[in-house]
Amino acid sequence: MRLIKPSLLLAAALFFSLQATAAPTVIHGVKVQETAVVGGATLQLNGAGTRYKGPFKVYVGDLYTSKKVSSLEELIAAPGPKRLSMTMLREVEAGPFGKLLTRGVEDNTSKPEMSKLVPGLIRMGDIFTVNKVLLVGDVITLDWIPGTGMVVTAKGKVQGEPFKEPEFFKAMMSIWFGSSPADYMLKDAMLGITK
Repeated sequence: MRLIKPSLLLAAALFFSLQATAAPTVIHGVKVQETAVVGGATLQLNGAGTRYKGPFKVYVGDLYTSKKVSSLEELIAAPGPKRLSMTMLREVEAGPFGKLLTRGVEDNTSKPEMSKLVPGLIRMGDIFTVNKVLLVGDVITLDWIPGTGMVVTAKGKVQGEPFKEPEFFKAMMSIWFGSSPADYMLKDAMLGITK
């Protein structure tokens, strides 16, 4: 019997491991890509998971960064662009969804900070008012691009002008990654934390 060379085994193992990492992850039928291009930079998937409201699956959330992060502070400090994406798993009225985002900011922000965020939250609410209904498969992205601000895209269209304030981006990210996140399991999944 002929022995297989160790280098051939290593090459085969490397080939198959690269094939496995190149394939997108699928969560509840949503393909989550391993990379995303934001502001000309290629970002890596930090983590992805499902947002539940009671027993209902609402959306698949995924986070893309230039380097691995495991907290809100690390996310904000990470250099370069960042992306948080939500792909809807059920039909949702956009107005109430926007109000839930505002409540998420309130739950993670002090009163003095909150008063500074009101103009941005009103603008964000307007985005959801215009879109009325989010359908299964609709995608919302929140992209932080240094020098530009937070660009909101819904249903494939950029929504208004960028939110230029880094404090507003941090407040928005606190909805998912703050001390009182909307969904602790989704927070851990997008931060790549396994328990």
